[in-house]
Amino acid sequence: MLNIFTLANGRLFQEEIESMEELSRFQPIWVDLESPTPEEKRWIKQYYGLSIPEDAMDEDIEESARFYKEDNGELHIRSDFLVADDDEPHTVRVAFILNTDNDELKSKGVLFSIHDEDVPVFRLLRMRARRAPGLIEDAKEVLLKLFDADAEYSADTLEEIYDELEKVSKKVLSGDMTDALAGEVLGAIARHEDMSGRIRRNVMDTRRAVSFMVRSKMLNGEQFEEARQILRDMDSLDSHTAFLFDKINFLMDATVGFININQNKIIKIFSVASVALLPPTLIASLYGMNFKYMPELDWALGYPYALMVMLASALGPMWYFRHRGWLK
Repeated sequence: MLNIFTLANGRLFQEEIESMEELSRFQPIWVDLESPTPEEKRWIKQYYGLSIPEDAMDEDIEESARFYKEDNGELHIRSDFLVADDDEPHTVRVAFILNTDNDELKSKGVLFSIHDEDVPVFRLLRMRARRAPGLIEDAKEVLLKLFDADAEYSADTLEEIYDELEKVSKKVLSGDMTDALAGEVLGAIARHEDMSGRIRRNVMDTRRAVSFMVRSKMLNGEQFEEARQILRDMDSLDSHTAFLFDKINFLMDATVGFININQNKIIKIFSVASVALLPPTLIASLYGMNFKYMPELDWALGYPYALMVMLASALGPMWYFRHRGWLK
């Protein structure tokens, strides 16, 4: 899918392109390619003179090679954007190409983005740019606003984790922790820990991308200050993710502690039962060894007497355990 975005009266408008001829009708500041076909890549190369690298969306590219500038003035930025899907949270690799120097190409001043699937941050920016006039002025502003929206998206996801962990905390601290509930809590904690880790990695990646833009000296004064503000926002998110990791570890330890308590209760029952049955076992052994003939032939009341003594010997330890509070 090939979409272009143009500025009109300070607003960002989207147009879907279905042929190469349609590209000549617009002067975009942003060209977005979602799962581009070979034909769409050919349109971009023929009209804008831009060749999209084959490894633009590769996941195994080295981290140090994700931010660089070509000799022809093209800036290449590969950044990951978070998709906080409840079923399968993941990150989407997006390749950005921006020509800031070469006047001979039609691609100058146009931001190109290439990705395999739709990104929530892109939808958020499109919605804001349509409603807020003057939000975006050029291609570099689009890139900055995308990273700014990415930071806000990460912050919103952290707030959702806060709310979900509050619900988990109430379950853990309710005092009625069954094994089934413990399994449910551990599953929720594992999901939140995974999401927190993805957010932290996403924040680190966005910080590196914005820092590269600052170091490349491609921003004007206002954009430079905006980039610094984005970096400060990213730094503030680090403390929140650190707190969430601490809270997750606490809930994990508390849940495991309750599981151990439940297991200890079961072991205590077997321990009490084994100790309480030792005296009856001893009496039964002694009783059976002190008869020359079978007890029922030698003493008619032997069995009832032995059973009464065995019961009394078992009730004694049970009363003592109850008196000490070990049966509660």
